[in-house]
Formats: sequence, structure tokens, C-alpha cells
Amino acid sequence: MSDNPFRMSSPQQPTKQPRDLRKVQPQAPQAVDMKLQLRMKRVKYKIAILSGKGGVGKSFVSSNLAMAIAASGRKVGIVDVDFHGPSVPKMLGVRGQYLTADDNGINPVTGPFNIKVVSIDFLLPKDDTPVVWRGAIKHTAIRQFLGDVNWGELDYLFIDMPPGTGDEALSIAQLIPNLTGMVIVTIPSEVSTLAVKRSINFAKTVNAKIIGVVENMSHFVCPDSGKTYFIFGEGRGKKMADEMGVPLLGQVPLDPIIAKANDMGEPFFVKYPESPTSKEFMSIAQKIINNVEVN
Repeated sequence: MSDNPFRMSSPQQPTKQPRDLRKVQPQAPQAVDMKLQLRMKRVKYKIAILSGKGGVGKSFVSSNLAMAIAASGRKVGIVDVDFHGPSVPKMLGVRGQYLTADDNGINPVTGPFNIKVVSIDFLLPKDDTPVVWRGAIKHTAIRQFLGDVNWGELDYLFIDMPPGTGDEALSIAQLIPNLTGMVIVTIPSEVSTLAVKRSINFAKTVNAKIIGVVENMSHFVCPDSGKTYFIFGEGRGKKMADEMGVPLLGQVPLDPIIAKANDMGEPFFVKYPESPTSKEFMSIAQKIINNVEVN
């Protein structure tokens, strides 16, 4: 794969594309940083979603939080910097679309509730194309995702991070001026909470505000009996949050229809707005709004 993140071929190009995105050339870091700062000044709140552990449903949480906050009337964007496993387009039901570009930069794809979406998934020629990049190329791609994209005026920009506290997390912490804070995602297993503690300490190390913890896959309510089962453990997310001195924003339940919606490429929050999961996301979204807009 080319060292230029934007030199990628697509199986087809959208009609009426203003300019071939593959011809967008990388710019000098200083020029990109100036544009990045100007773009980010037009975004009120910039929130990174991360976890020290893979497989906790971080992209699902990121996508549904973005939709919940957009449903409250805010202007929202989401940038997917999980280059090796981009999932946000699938979660938002916009997979298969393409980024376009004009003289003002790259135009994001529009998702549910007019969410602006950018992901490497929009640039990959085939479903099974691997992204084989070292850290320096990822850093360049993140610069361009933030600085070359026409984000416009936004209330919130969510950054969906890959697992861990490596190159991408460091780049986001260093590149985004006045990062509002980080939301940490875990599941209630001992293995997950141990890894997620490292993410919390990472946020403290880079002086990023920790908005709170979301415990995904918290519990399962049997539709037949109404009995609650704690499949991955009970109360560990809250216990970890208390130990680390950070708020627990919410506990998202397990639900078979989540997997169904994700596999079908249907935005869960839109498809099942009355589900307990969607209502929990609305509650978490309101807590985030109260935290960042009031404080």
C-alpha cells in the first residue's frame, strides 16, 4: 500500500465527483498543522473514544453515542482512525460510499442525523485489502483526516480509536488542540478492566480530561423470563471507575438485535430507538453534554 494515505484506487468512482481524491497530495507538516488548527477551531468539542482492550465494542459505542448526541440537535462528526479494523461506516450504515474532494479539501460522507463521517474504509479498493502501515504513515493520515477534511462548523467531533495506547492515541493527543476529553470503553470482565486501567492512566499521562467510562455488554435481560444475567461479570466496570476516580457514564446491555443490526449494516440507534440499549445511549449522551457543555 502506498505511503500516501490518499493514493488509493476504488473499484468505482461516484458520479459528479469534483476531483479525484487519489490526486490529493500530502502537504508539508507545517501547512497541514495550520489548516488542522483552523479546522479544529470550528469544532466546539473534540472527544476521543478509546479502550485498552480490543473486542469491547468501542466502535459500536462511538457510533451510537454520535447518533444519540446528533439526535439531541447537535452537529456531529466522527473520524475513524482504526486503520486496521475500520468499523464505523458499517455501524452507521454508510459502508460502500466514497470520499470526494474539491479545492477546499476532502468532503466527508454524510450519515444518519447528518453526521459527517471519515474513515479509511471509504478508500479501500476491496473488502479484504489490508492496511499495512507503520506509525509514521498513520500519523500523516491522522493529520490529513483532521486538517484536510471539510468538517465545517460542528458541535462535536468523535474520534474512534483503535485498541491500546500506541501511535494513533499519541497522535490524537498531540495533534488536536484543546482536546475536550476521552471516553473509555470497557466490558465487565477482569481481563478488560485490567487493560482499560492502562487507558485511563494514558489519558492522565497526556493531561487529557477523562469524561467517563462506558461499560458495554454489561448484562443480558432474558426476554422470556425477564431475569438479568451478568455474562461477563457484575459490577466490575463501576468498581474500576471508582478505583480510578472517574465517572461511570452508563452500562450498555447485551442484546441479540445489536449483532443483527451491525451485520446488516443498519444504524442500531435509528433502527431500534425504543430499545433499552438506545435509551441507555441517550442517557450517556446527556451526561456527556452536561459534562462538557456546562463545565
